[in-house]
Amino acid sequence: MTSASSPQRLQDDPHIAVMMAGSTLRKVKSRSWKKQRHFRLLEDGLTIWYKSRWAGRGHSTFSVTEVEAVREGHQSEVLLSIAEEFPASHCFTLVFHGRQGNLDLVADSPEEARAWVQGVRKLIHKAQTMDEKERLDQWVFDWFQKADKNKDGKMNFKEVKTLLKMMNVEMNEEHALHLFTMADKSESGSLEIEEFVLFYKMLTQRDEVWKVFQDYSGDGEKLMLEELESFLKIEQHEGEQSGRRAKELIGRYEPSETAIKQEAMSLDGFQMYLCSQEGSIFRPELLELQQDMSRPLSHYFISSSHNTYLLEDQLRGHSSVEAYIQALKRGCRCVELDCWDGHDGEPIVYHGHTLTTKILFKDIISTVKEYAFKASDFPVILSLENHCSVEQQTVMARYLRQILGDALLVCPLGGHDLQHLPPPQELKSKILLKAKKIGGLESCPDDTLTDEVSDDEELANGDADSPSTEDPPAEKKTDKKSKLSRELSDLVVYCKSVHFHGFDHARSHAKFYEMSSFSESKARRLAKEAGADFVQYNMRQLSRVYPGGLRTDSSNYNPQDMWNVGCQIVALNFQTAGLEMDLNDGLFRQNGGCGYVLKPDFMRDATSRFNPEKPEEHQGYKPLRLAVQVISGQQLPKVNQKEGSIVDPLVRVEVYGVPKDQAREETPHIQNNGFNPVWNKTLNFVIHTPELALVRFVVEDYDKASRNDFIGQFTLPFKCMQTGFRHIHLLSKDGTAIPPSSLFVNISISATDASPPDGWRR
Repeated sequence: MTSASSPQRLQDDPHIAVMMAGSTLRKVKSRSWKKQRHFRLLEDGLTIWYKSRWAGRGHSTFSVTEVEAVREGHQSEVLLSIAEEFPASHCFTLVFHGRQGNLDLVADSPEEARAWVQGVRKLIHKAQTMDEKERLDQWVFDWFQKADKNKDGKMNFKEVKTLLKMMNVEMNEEHALHLFTMADKSESGSLEIEEFVLFYKMLTQRDEVWKVFQDYSGDGEKLMLEELESFLKIEQHEGEQSGRRAKELIGRYEPSETAIKQEAMSLDGFQMYLCSQEGSIFRPELLELQQDMSRPLSHYFISSSHNTYLLEDQLRGHSSVEAYIQALKRGCRCVELDCWDGHDGEPIVYHGHTLTTKILFKDIISTVKEYAFKASDFPVILSLENHCSVEQQTVMARYLRQILGDALLVCPLGGHDLQHLPPPQELKSKILLKAKKIGGLESCPDDTLTDEVSDDEELANGDADSPSTEDPPAEKKTDKKSKLSRELSDLVVYCKSVHFHGFDHARSHAKFYEMSSFSESKARRLAKEAGADFVQYNMRQLSRVYPGGLRTDSSNYNPQDMWNVGCQIVALNFQTAGLEMDLNDGLFRQNGGCGYVLKPDFMRDATSRFNPEKPEEHQGYKPLRLAVQVISGQQLPKVNQKEGSIVDPLVRVEVYGVPKDQAREETPHIQNNGFNPVWNKTLNFVIHTPELALVRFVVEDYDKASRNDFIGQFTLPFKCMQTGFRHIHLLSKDGTAIPPSSLFVNISISATDASPPDGWRR
């Protein structure tokens, strides 16, 4: 088994050897919190273990697979704050996937720091480049390490019983002993690693996959090329390309050289294909950048963040440039800055009139400059909520020009007509400013303008003020009007903030470069009362929607309601995990995760009068039937870490879209089996507007006495689903992968009149 020897090979690397020997590093949380912890890499070559020297038996662990990157030197706010105390050559930061905070560490010497930086980077690279088989081997090896309590390289039956509980398996002792005895080829009463692999293989035998395999296999042992081709054509709806695909899949997933020579696929190869990216529910080609990026900006949904600077709640939360880094790395293309006058003439960003911490405007702009285009080349919009004096606005303008340089768009694109917004394709690697502007693109008025500088959203749209922990200063209450800096105004090109005066006014007076912000409640009301008008408005102009002021806990609204009427910049609190961010991640997972998704045709065609409240009146109305056969689950994670606790999983399929499409259906729960539960339950839906629908698969641990516990989920656009037998690779609440947890389903899509849907790869 490859992974059994991989830690030994790893140990030959000098950097890994240092990590395995262990180091005492300072863990730093703030200028005043710096504590020594002993860190070491465990024998599995993946788990980093650490503890306080004084904490008795208590310790913590994390996997290298949870680490996204390693930063060297003073590359975090915390390490920058102690730069005078510890040299950069001793410092490094581990950055985790998802919303988990960074781990800032200080070594005793530059050599030790370098060993950990290089070692962790090598381990991350190794984990990322493993193929499906290596990943599974590593996972099995990890279980062996966890269960081998006395570290003798063998596992007795008592350790195996403990392991089964850890793996979420409820199995009677007689059956467990039977499998153990069959795997114990040496008849020694214990399993060595190779025997444990055999035990694991028997344990994970997938009867439901075997049955599908048997349906197409003539001899029950293998699928010959033409048999695999039949499976791909009939079950996977691959059509004319089935023959070519069959050859490709054998070459890619079949582990047996003998079978490859026979142009055949074994059960192992078949299962490996079904568990791969190609066998997943998301059409692989739609994960790539493949949409037309030459349409006006207003024709795209744009991944957008609200109060981006906050890592926590809206009243006392911590503000940090790390929040901008996290959002931009997730493909967010519109970030927000609430700007206020700071001390010493330095503009600051924080949630005004609250106890949230403050950060310097220039630090955020430097961070945006560094991270804006790491995840996507397409334009980033800086949404300014400006509460600053003219003097500090001018300072902001200077920082924007100096720090962003040529990346900042300061004038209309040459050769582009002044009738429509330019396309994302022509704005690659550009940063746009959304703020108030003196005059328009066509005029050059006086140097200053008395105007409401603040883009204070709650006031601008007639909603209640944001709750705050202090009263606004007296001068803020009385002097609602102040001057706008000419220097800052000149930097606004295609995103001029204006108040919304109604759809009729917009039709006759609004310019294409003007845009308005709407509170969630106002946007929802307009969508319900004038859905078709809102869709038309959003064809020509950008609109931004933001969470209501009462969401002080940084909770989110359902973005689907806003996408249904074509709102592009639907701003969410990225720091808050849950359904709403699952939908956002699901929508923007397609098109290379670039942060821009082309709206459906009927949201871009000026002759269309699409109304999400009445989808059946739309000219191209073609509802579809969706049938989801939830077959089984694999290796679901434990949610309750109590000894002996095993999950009772159920699966719920939720559809989000126009109001008529909102639906949910669920399976019964399976008692005490998170390892290989089987449901075989079909859930049926009718989708009225497939182009806007998102489908969310949720797995929960059933609890009759209280609310079910979340286990995992996966969300994707309906139009990105592959039909046939598919695996759904589950994500954690934080949106990160939890391999090898998955669902096995059979997806069927058909027209409601039973004729095949146009252009749909079924």
